[in-house]
Amino acid sequence: MIKNVGIVGAGQMGCGIAQVSAAAGYKVHIYDIAADRVEAGLATINGNMARQVSSGKLTDEERKKALSLIKGSADLNDLSQADLVIEAATEDESIKRKIYGQVCPVLKTDAILATNTSSLSITRLASATDRPERFMGIHFMNPVPVMKLVELVRGIATDEGTFQTAKQFVTALDKTITVAEDFPAFIVNRILLPMINEAIYTLYEGVGSVDAIDTAMKLGANHPMGPLQLADFIGLDTCLSIMQVLHDGLADSKYRPCPLLVKYVEAGWLGRKSGRGFYDYRGDTPVPTR
Repeated sequence: MIKNVGIVGAGQMGCGIAQVSAAAGYKVHIYDIAADRVEAGLATINGNMARQVSSGKLTDEERKKALSLIKGSADLNDLSQADLVIEAATEDESIKRKIYGQVCPVLKTDAILATNTSSLSITRLASATDRPERFMGIHFMNPVPVMKLVELVRGIATDEGTFQTAKQFVTALDKTITVAEDFPAFIVNRILLPMINEAIYTLYEGVGSVDAIDTAMKLGANHPMGPLQLADFIGLDTCLSIMQVLHDGLADSKYRPCPLLVKYVEAGWLGRKSGRGFYDYRGDTPVPTR
């Protein structure tokens, strides 16, 4: 039975997972190496829930109850009572492995450790822990409070009890589950990122401008957001790292990251979070950069 949930990483994903977990009645503890990030994360959750109250999605009573269930700190030992710990650190395998080395010794022996990775091998990550049979992928979509889907991914060693417990937890969050096998980028990103990469190739080869490509896909394929706008929202560095995982893991040239994507990342133009990507966000309205 999951009662206490630990989250590693107070970024956008970690805070989103914390918010939906607390809204479902779980006690949540957010851990981050930087105390100021924890403070900023808690403030973000408070702001998000206040907006949900003003739009009628939550009552003020529900907001207060959920916020009372969330705590945060820069002390790893505060995860010692967690039944489930979800790692939501940056999409970098070496960083994740280092975190598991630090987290595993403080966890209860029967605690489940999960990763929110969007592309990395669950089996390989599990091998860096002391509990591969109690380790799996629970991949939330961004932004977590809005997106209904969660991908559940078992590693080769994940036992059935761990999988069933994760299913019950995700169902309690009122999310829809899709089960993916442990292959690079799972289901959503295996399909989505090559599409985004192809849109960047279309721009790179001069087939259309940023505006032409995004308008074409919004109105011609009924996508709610154009692929280049979506890339900026995801973060171009994240897009590049997922394409590299696909290219390295499947060794197929169709997954080669577009050189223009590489160039934007090298420039530090990572999308919305850095102020510039395929659009420039520094003014009142986003302006295409090509």
